[in-house]
Amino acid sequence: MNRINALKQSAFKKDKFDYFLIFNSANLTYFTCFSGATALLIPEQGESILYVSAVNYEQAKAETSGLTVELLKRGENLMEKIANHTAPNKPDKFAVDTLPIESWRALAKSVGGEEKLEPASNLIREMRKIKDRQEIELVRKACNLTSEGMRVAFETIRSGIKEKEVAAEVEYAMRKKGSDGTGFDTIIASGANSAFPHGSCSNRIIREGDLVAVDLGATYEFYRSDMTRTFTAGKPSEKQRKIYETVKLAHQKAFEAIKPNISAREVDAAARQVIEAAGYGEFFVHNLGHGVGLEVHEAPILSPDSKDILATGNVVTDEPGIYLPGYGGVRIEDTVLVTKDGAEKLTIGLYTLATTP
Repeated sequence: MNRINALKQSAFKKDKFDYFLIFNSANLTYFTCFSGATALLIPEQGESILYVSAVNYEQAKAETSGLTVELLKRGENLMEKIANHTAPNKPDKFAVDTLPIESWRALAKSVGGEEKLEPASNLIREMRKIKDRQEIELVRKACNLTSEGMRVAFETIRSGIKEKEVAAEVEYAMRKKGSDGTGFDTIIASGANSAFPHGSCSNRIIREGDLVAVDLGATYEFYRSDMTRTFTAGKPSEKQRKIYETVKLAHQKAFEAIKPNISAREVDAAARQVIEAAGYGEFFVHNLGHGVGLEVHEAPILSPDSKDILATGNVVTDEPGIYLPGYGGVRIEDTVLVTKDGAEKLTIGLYTLATTP
């Protein structure tokens, strides 16, 4: 419950809220180490209340501590239930992390007006940006599993195999080593499809000489990882080598720039300048990176217009890419920990293009 106490220090002593309401699923897991709750009500004083439907009620009681687990019965109105719990204390202000507009209106109606609600997602965003020691170890474990999955991808890719077959082998390998599942939908994008940054995984048969972008992530005790490598099925062409070496250099320059107190936009620029100098600037079409933790995309953001400043304990991706429509693309990505002295790659190995000598 240290995280709840830390939020109380921020939300109640500094910002003068009476209650803090958590609805976002990742935020709920962050504060309770449980997945499957509906809402968390944190009071300024006293024990927090975790609202859970019947399907997860017994599990929540078994797997959480330091809070009250409240059954949300079939047909009960959550917002009215929250209002009934808080009404005796006559609260003036509720901090709320995130809610769809219709749910926001329903909550406002139940507690006595929208003036009593204040969006406060940024407080939690700032907390979750800095990973504690336990979180870092869980991300590290997820990254180790992903690195193993990438090794299997490298060994499996060849002409004549389907993208989905590669994905199946990779996901099986990570599961067998202890992954709780994938961090996101596995991407195995070959040939011209590798030019789609968020390409998927299809029944396309990989052909000799294809670029194959492999984007993987594992999950371990709720925490995620993110890793991309690009290979060729067989020996690469000179054009493929040139693109690959450009991305590899951009990736390394960005990694060398990552350290505490540097602006995220400077790190993005370190990679972008390399790609622009090589003449491919217009084909680097996304941000350099993003935070990784309970979600595969979270704060901080490494982009040309980011306002984030990196800090010790951030976990971010370093993922420059070049994508040539109709031809193919190359991306190299690692999950990186910001340390007090610089940075550490948590995903490792296979900085190579060819799958055959």
